[in-house]
Amino acid sequence: MKLSKKLIAAVAVAAISAVALLGCKNQASAPSKFKVGYMRVMDDAQAVAAYEGGYYKKHGLDVELVEFKSGTDLIKAIIAGQVDTGVLGFTNAVAWASKGADLKVIGGAQHGYHAILARDDSGIKDVAGLKGHTLASQSEGSTADTVLKGVVLKNAGLKADDVNIMGVSPQVALQSLIGKRVDAAFLFEPQATIAQLSAPVKKIYEIGEVWPFPCMVVITSGSTLKNRHDDVWKSLDAQKEAIDLMTQAPAEAAKLIASYFIAEPTLDTLKNGKVPREDVVRDAIKSQTFSAVLTDKEQARMQEIAEIMREQGALKTEDGKPFNVSNIVDLAWQKDRKY
Repeated sequence: MKLSKKLIAAVAVAAISAVALLGCKNQASAPSKFKVGYMRVMDDAQAVAAYEGGYYKKHGLDVELVEFKSGTDLIKAIIAGQVDTGVLGFTNAVAWASKGADLKVIGGAQHGYHAILARDDSGIKDVAGLKGHTLASQSEGSTADTVLKGVVLKNAGLKADDVNIMGVSPQVALQSLIGKRVDAAFLFEPQATIAQLSAPVKKIYEIGEVWPFPCMVVITSGSTLKNRHDDVWKSLDAQKEAIDLMTQAPAEAAKLIASYFIAEPTLDTLKNGKVPREDVVRDAIKSQTFSAVLTDKEQARMQEIAEIMREQGALKTEDGKPFNVSNIVDLAWQKDRKY
């Protein structure tokens, strides 16, 4: 029996439609990627280590890491639903939540390592000596900027306008210090370690030694926490494992993440020639304190910083009363895991 051209065409169309329908069904049933936002600083190393170490996959998550240049850009992406979670300074969550954004702080990350490094030829010996000098720091309104002005300078008897503060990215701050464009810099890791190895600078202050605080935390939106609750918790489990690796085996963790922070295999140093980037990142990891949980003491410190933000005019509430940080903290994961 010979089929007509019209019948053959009809059968072909039906077959193509069936395949397309099957493809759509499979695509709909496939789990969507879980997007984790991060910045290229050691404070966010848990997100990178969890990805490179395969911990996200171990917990059943198909993760895409999305890099951001600032905490402001990252928090906007969380609010817009462009990423599911992010590791960033908690002041971003406070500032936006006070404006009505539905945000949740769901876990800890890193405890406020910020070092002030001064060039040897600047004559700066302590924080008070910054007066009249140029300091490279982070963007205005960031967690680093908040504690710099509200804690570091204030405790040294300085006002923000006593110092010429240049708000830039961590990498630009590092380059500015090494390139002699500034006299000092307020740096994260590994930029602080890189600077001390690469340029004639000295550390004159580190806030974690005198005023420890939970700088970086894990943040998500209320809708993501509700709609992808299990995935959010899986991501926290994976990042907890990554933190355990960094704490217990920093050399092994450095092998996973070093290329994210130092492009070349070695770093040219002033006194020790070429140093493997893994060694530099290992020492940067060891200099810091990482924790996946938030203690009562740390939450109290977060409330202090919110008050500093209010004093600086960076945080305003409708009724003029203090912002209650506990309203945006959801620690159900760490309570369930008994951490």
